[in-house]
Amino acid sequence: MNLKQILSSAALLAALVVLAIAVSPNAKAADDHNAIADKWIAAWNSHDPAKMLPVFTDDVFYEDVAYGEISHNHAELRKFAADEFEAVPDLDLKLLRSSVSNGHGTIEWSFSGTDKGIYKTGKKFTVRGVSVIDVRDGKIARSLDFYDSGTIMRQVGVLPAQ
Repeated sequence: MNLKQILSSAALLAALVVLAIAVSPNAKAADDHNAIADKWIAAWNSHDPAKMLPVFTDDVFYEDVAYGEISHNHAELRKFAADEFEAVPDLDLKLLRSSVSNGHGTIEWSFSGTDKGIYKTGKKFTVRGVSVIDVRDGKIARSLDFYDSGTIMRQVGVLPAQ
């Protein structure tokens, strides 16, 4: 074999390896998990509690750790979401990053809006946070939201600025 044939064979082999990785089950799983994060963000940004429910299992455990709010099923999650949409009518979530593997993962996000019902200040805020999730059958079965409520309080004037 000459050098040209060796390089051509190496390039072909590299292309086949890249293609095999791209269509492997693990690559598809990563896409599915990114889809879960996208669906979670879209559900919150819909401002419609009914659109939240298909993202979660019927027996979902959802906890807003910062405020100690816990939902144990679709009915409780629907009420929690409705309360959030009323308290922050212009609620907007942006996906920063997500990572899910073997049914467990994180969704990093930025949450912004106007405080109409949390502290009733009418002021805007933005806070970064992360949801730690468990996934079962393509849906979120457990979600724990972590963020700094003090950041929100300072931005809306309930706490003094740092």
